[in-house]
Amino acid sequence: MPFRPIDRRTFLRSSGVAIGLPFLDAMVPLGAADAKKTLARPKRLLTVGRPLGMYPNYFFPEKPGKDYEPSRYLKILQPHRDKFTVFSGMSHRYATGHFAEVGLMTGVAPDRIRFSDIRNGVSLDQEVASRIGGETRFASLVLGGGDVAWNRRGVRVPSQQRATHVFKQLFIRGTPEEEAREIRRIRDGQSILDDVRGQVATINNKLNATDKARLENYLASVREAEQRLQQDDKWSNTPKPKVDVPTPTVDYSGVQLVERSKQWYDIVHLAMQTDSTRVVSLFLGSQEKPMIDGVNLAHHDASHHGQDPEKVEQLALIEEAELRVFGEFIDKMKKSTEGDSTLLDQTSMFYASNLGNSSNHDNNNLPILLVGGGFKHAGHVAFDRANNTLCANLFLRILHQTGIEAKSFGASTGAIGEV
Repeated sequence: MPFRPIDRRTFLRSSGVAIGLPFLDAMVPLGAADAKKTLARPKRLLTVGRPLGMYPNYFFPEKPGKDYEPSRYLKILQPHRDKFTVFSGMSHRYATGHFAEVGLMTGVAPDRIRFSDIRNGVSLDQEVASRIGGETRFASLVLGGGDVAWNRRGVRVPSQQRATHVFKQLFIRGTPEEEAREIRRIRDGQSILDDVRGQVATINNKLNATDKARLENYLASVREAEQRLQQDDKWSNTPKPKVDVPTPTVDYSGVQLVERSKQWYDIVHLAMQTDSTRVVSLFLGSQEKPMIDGVNLAHHDASHHGQDPEKVEQLALIEEAELRVFGEFIDKMKKSTEGDSTLLDQTSMFYASNLGNSSNHDNNNLPILLVGGGFKHAGHVAFDRANNTLCANLFLRILHQTGIEAKSFGASTGAIGEV
């Protein structure tokens, strides 16, 4: 029966409260029977970084291709086997050491990531956010900790480490006084930027080359602030989405590794599901002894096992728990529909560590999973473990899948074609 379509921007209003509606069949235009299949669905990106690698013998399958025999760890993810690809023989070719964490998601050339001299580039999440971030309340979310998110100037983007605070930002509406104060902050910021722009125009023609370079770096910061303020202004009067989940009241610690990971994954799922953001960088892990049955060593101690069988087994219990939580998150994304697709199919998920073997701080042969995103997943893609393929080539492929036709990224030499 024909019906009058509802505008997706329609809100339910009652007693001064406005709740944004999700996408409904009734929002499909009249006479468009197949419209849901052809509606442009947004592409999304999630990067997940871990600090202590994955025990290689339990992570990588032996056989390449789609019919590989799953390793001990990958057995946990087998319900989603057709939705992910595991890569071996990939890295950034960085020198040995923990410091390579800073290049995990940027993939810049090895000579730019040295122990005492880091000249970083933009990270994958921030590159995508700069292209598509203006369409959502938050251009991106950087969560959990770590030093993996970097802007175009190679400056680290601070990570939010309190899940309760992030949940409030996303879903809890402030009091009228708080909202009025926020709007004043935006207006004052815009006024300040207008003044700065005028001052810069006045002095720019009086500077030497060195000062002009410094000024350009400063102006890049001003432009970023300007974009953030414009984003804030756009959304300051738009109701936050309402989610039917309890508001978290506890920020779990590293000791509560499993609970903490679940909490972050739940927030990422809600943020994507409500289209509050389309780009998330998440860093998970702990140096401490996690509350996991059978584990009595700190994660860091177990990861530096020296092939001691008892330590290796404790490490395996920790890493299996981490992958189990990740599998639960994949399942949630798979069950969340968007038109005739799912959040999983619309979200490219890159899961990796900067360490291939934490026991000797080796940065080669990184444990890498590419999940969802609508890729033609290939099971186990095995590159040369002695002469690793640049991970930046996978990043370039992810950019293309996200609709960004970049020619290069980081130290890439060309996008991989295996997925």
